[in-house]
Amino acid sequence: MKYDHEIAIAHRLADAARDEIRPRFRAEFESTTKGDASPVTEADRAAEEAMRRILDADLPQDGIVGEEFGISEGRSGRQWVLDPIDGTISFMAGRPIFGTLIALLEDGWPVLGIIDQPVSGERWVGRIGERTTLNGKPVSTRRCRSLEDATLATSSPHYFDAGQADAYMALAQKVAGNKRQGMIVYGGDCYNYGLLAGGHIDIVCEAGLELFDYAALVPIVEGAGGLVADWQGNPLDAKSDGTIVALGEPARLEDVLTAMG
Repeated sequence: MKYDHEIAIAHRLADAARDEIRPRFRAEFESTTKGDASPVTEADRAAEEAMRRILDADLPQDGIVGEEFGISEGRSGRQWVLDPIDGTISFMAGRPIFGTLIALLEDGWPVLGIIDQPVSGERWVGRIGERTTLNGKPVSTRRCRSLEDATLATSSPHYFDAGQADAYMALAQKVAGNKRQGMIVYGGDCYNYGLLAGGHIDIVCEAGLELFDYAALVPIVEGAGGLVADWQGNPLDAKSDGTIVALGEPARLEDVLTAMG
């Protein structure tokens, strides 16, 4: 089956990252602040270093894009995209809703992705043309008849700029309908996309994402029957603008985009 070798490598990467992250969870670790004011811990760095060592040894022709150590140019036309801890703030707070993200891009398009939650042991695997799995078992998104029936998730409204916040709140109001709050979930980072792939959440809406934040999510959500797009409805690739809507029911995309204006 296509990408079997790459999937095996991706599992090794996730295992290596997990080995670095788990012993540091709810334990003492060093942390600092990066230039963009976001936090980074020794677990982030150690996990990415462990994954890079495997790729450098086994697939030296492939490029690497990592959150902590930047870009290593390759010569194969493929790039591995690594986010060792997506949700570093949750990791630092002892909340097990962060994850390791691993993706493979060919000519800028995501063809496989992994979300690994090192504490719970949950691992979602997606590859183009195949069904997404959670710990080896197929998963599917759920159908959603209307936005009023949806459960909507985002990591934090504080990540939106003013214009983006207005668009998100318009969507949230449509989901809430006449209900005081509606089914709206905050927090979760990449974990929300695993929940969407498994049929527990209907929509995830975010902005300000980098390639390493979203590349792995595309094959996972779409391999479970969902759809991932930017806020203009375009598919995501290496040049996308960092906005994202993920839907368990692809038929709701036009409703979401209309609600957001």
